[in-house]
Amino acid sequence: MNWDTIKGNWKQFKGSIRERWGKLTDDEIQEAAGERQQLVGKIQERYGVSKEEANRQVDEWAAQLKTD
Repeated sequence: MNWDTIKGNWKQFKGSIRERWGKLTDDEIQEAAGERQQLVGKIQERYGVSKEEANRQVDEWAAQLKTD
C-alpha cells in the first residue's frame, strides 16, 4: 500500500501495527503518526534490529495492508 494512504489513515492502521509489533507501546505508535522513518526507528529500538531489517518489516507489512 502507498505510504501516503497509510499516513492519511494512520488511526485505522494502529491495530494492525500493534498486532505486527506487539512490543511497541501505544505512545510509540502515536509518536510515529504515519511517519515511516519514525516507525522504522521505533522498531529498531524495541526489537534491536538493523535499519535495513526494520525497513524490510515495514515494507512487508505495508504490502499486505488492505483498506476497508
